[in-house]
Amino acid sequence: MLSFLDRDKSVAPPGYSRWFIPPAALAVHLSIGQVYAFSVFKTPLVERFDTTLTAIGVVFSISIVMLGLSAAFGGKWVERNGPRKAMFVSGLFWGTGFLVGALGVATGQLWLLYLGYGFLGGIGLGIGYISPVSTLIKWFPDRPGMATGMAIMGFGGGALIASPLSAALLERFGETPADAIVPAFLILGAVYLTAMMLGAMIVKVPPPGWRPDGWEPPADSAGTPAAEPASEGVSVEKAFRTRQFWLLWIVLFCNVTAGIGILEQAAPMVQDFFGGVGPAEAAGYVGFLSLCNMVGRFVWSSTSDALGRKRTYIGYLGIGGLLYLLIAVAGTNSVVFFVAVTGVILSFYGGGFATIPAYLKDLFGSFNVGAIHGRLLTAWSCAGIAGPLIVNVIADQQLAAGRSGADLYTFSLYLMVGVMAVGFLANALVRPLPKAGPAPEAEHTTTDPSRERV
Repeated sequence: MLSFLDRDKSVAPPGYSRWFIPPAALAVHLSIGQVYAFSVFKTPLVERFDTTLTAIGVVFSISIVMLGLSAAFGGKWVERNGPRKAMFVSGLFWGTGFLVGALGVATGQLWLLYLGYGFLGGIGLGIGYISPVSTLIKWFPDRPGMATGMAIMGFGGGALIASPLSAALLERFGETPADAIVPAFLILGAVYLTAMMLGAMIVKVPPPGWRPDGWEPPADSAGTPAAEPASEGVSVEKAFRTRQFWLLWIVLFCNVTAGIGILEQAAPMVQDFFGGVGPAEAAGYVGFLSLCNMVGRFVWSSTSDALGRKRTYIGYLGIGGLLYLLIAVAGTNSVVFFVAVTGVILSFYGGGFATIPAYLKDLFGSFNVGAIHGRLLTAWSCAGIAGPLIVNVIADQQLAAGRSGADLYTFSLYLMVGVMAVGFLANALVRPLPKAGPAPEAEHTTTDPSRERV
């Protein structure tokens, strides 16, 4: 029965609509996007384990680190086996993560929560995150930014569904939220497992040589169709050794470091900037930032199809750096100004995630783009540690020095301006790969991406 998951069993028949693929991808990304709503469980978990917020926060850090590592090391496996098997495996790991995490909560064993939601769930996050990317790009070669934006938008928007759902479950079961964690975890795990399996059943890969009706690859300056780098044999190993890959690694790291620094500290930051903001307003602000994160993933990545990937990142990093400077200089002047500016910054944060697969496709072709994307996501793992660490350490130092309010974050904001400047410079240095002739074995290769190339 599991042969249904094989790549050759998921090739689309003639007449299959490519518009079935984005909903399949969304089913996975909306499910794994729950990780952005983990903070809903932090206070109940602190009460349940009688520990600190830092100890519970480690769960989120483990999951993000494992996301990047599993995406990096599992990228080639995803390319060989196709999106259906990858989504299936991702669903198993993500669902099992909730199950093992619930066992840890029920028995009072924090290490099982680390193992379940953090380690096993993080593997599901990484495999699930990259599983539809290569397939979407192959189905939408005419609009790769829009296609990947539709799916990756789901990861940013998963918290909009998960936050109220988790809160309702915590209120529904048990006398206290701490008592309701186990049934909430079990229900969420079952719901997400079902949704991800439905996505795996729907997804299909295009047949070899398929193109959208009426679409031809862009012509080069001589008027002939431009060859994709993939036709010249660009594999993940070759891409990994190029300067372009590492420049884009720096670009993604800088964009994510700056954005996640605000996202992770959003609620206390707005309360420190404006003393009259209460918990309810702060929670609403976090929801607004999640919405901006989600919308930016679709709007800005779709815009990159017309504007170009490099120019789009000039906006993310250049305009974003200026906005950080504005917050540092005049952030306390108006709540509306602060909310609006940070909302734009978070839309750039989300857009950066959604645009990077198309940027990789432009440089390296679609042959191994999923695997290349997986390795690039190690930048996310590093940024997921660096961004919150920068903001939290500096805030603690300012508190120790007797400062309060917006002064806790001023130096962090100036530092983020510098981080964005580094990313801006790295993006400016990105150049197309040098033209090269076909690889020696090209005449023996097929369009099947499961075949290895040097």
